[in-house]
Amino acid sequence: MNTRSKIAVLGMVALSFAFSGNMTAQMTKEKTVMVGGAAMYPSKNIVENAVNSKDHTTLVAAVKAAGLVETLQGAGPFTVLAPTNAAFNKLPKGTVDNLVKPENKEMLTKILTYHVLPGKYNASQIWAAVKAGNGKAMMKTVEGEELTFWTKGKNLYVKDAKGNDAKVTIADVNQSNGVIHVIDTVLMP
Repeated sequence: MNTRSKIAVLGMVALSFAFSGNMTAQMTKEKTVMVGGAAMYPSKNIVENAVNSKDHTTLVAAVKAAGLVETLQGAGPFTVLAPTNAAFNKLPKGTVDNLVKPENKEMLTKILTYHVLPGKYNASQIWAAVKAGNGKAMMKTVEGEELTFWTKGKNLYVKDAKGNDAKVTIADVNQSNGVIHVIDTVLMP
């Protein structure tokens, strides 16, 4: 290999390190959280991040079917309790396919907005509210009904109107317009 070729190769290696360093610096600077195999950037909004999570494709499809994309890209702030694909798979067979039909948009919207709290509540704020409430904290959703938060050991849970419990599996995924808490069960109003 001649000197020019060696210099070119070294230059390319240096550039690749520089670019990967910038990407790593961006991730570190923004304190990203990995969700569904993708970094969630605090500088991006809820929708911009959620579309990159392999674990939330069903939720993203439902948000699109309900016409809530623009709302969740808005200023907020919002606290979103984001069920994973596995959470949607716990529902009776055919439920999701039925809900995303245009004629069921109202019900789908009701279910999705039941997963959203107006305002930004990080996990420590919810824990504090549970402690202050002697083991539970009631919080009103955008849909209008309340959810009950409670804790067990080091885990944070939320109970829906039907008595179902969802565990927060990833907390404090900060967004430019709020925060996401990943949950393992779909909540029902």
